[in-house]
Amino acid sequence: MRNNAGPVLELHDVAKTYPGGTRALAGVSLAVGAGTFNAVMGPSGSGKSTFLHCAAGLDQPDSGRVVLAGEDISRLREPRLTRARRERVGFVFQSYNLMESLSVWHNVLLPQRLAGVRPDRKWAREVLRRVGLAGRENARPAQLSGGQRQRTALARALAGRPEVIFADEPTGALDLSTGREVLQLLREAVDEVGTTIVMVTHDPTAASWADRVVFLADGRIVSELADPTTEKVAAAMTAVSHR
Repeated sequence: MRNNAGPVLELHDVAKTYPGGTRALAGVSLAVGAGTFNAVMGPSGSGKSTFLHCAAGLDQPDSGRVVLAGEDISRLREPRLTRARRERVGFVFQSYNLMESLSVWHNVLLPQRLAGVRPDRKWAREVLRRVGLAGRENARPAQLSGGQRQRTALARALAGRPEVIFADEPTGALDLSTGREVLQLLREAVDEVGTTIVMVTHDPTAASWADRVVFLADGRIVSELADPTTEKVAAAMTAVSHR
């Protein structure tokens, strides 16, 4: 689903330099439409991780603005920033970041409980059904395959109905077949639920599932690709790497 309701996430001239003088972002501006699937790619050291951290409110830029659902989160301080993340953002990481001591069910509900809101149990059950984990609610992460762990992480992100889900190399630890299944679920979350996804990846095949691919180099957006295919993404990535 491509929603024309306007941007749900905006970065305005965002810059970030780390101690020691390492410039990670050098004036990044980007608008992300609601209900779209966006991939972010670039060579090692291009600023991908810093982009994700600043866009998601995990880190604050030195200058510029990050506007999420109409609120400038780049100027928020704790605990308001934590509350904004919990209410508006979902995360899917390569390493899953599940609580090993909790069941699938309680992992899925955890962010809502931490946010101090009553979990929507009906929606949580529907999300688990959608990701193929109905009947595994009582399993612990150690009893799950890698693909099932990532499905749990995706269900956890979807359960709170966030404005944006940020996915950081979500298929990086998975085999090709399982990775494809997770990408299909991300695509369905956009097309069927209306979720907005921003995914950092190094994999042209993973990026080809997105509506748009944004390429970073030296902390700047250097190109974009609409309606990507694996071949187009690979060619664009090669061009960016040889700039």
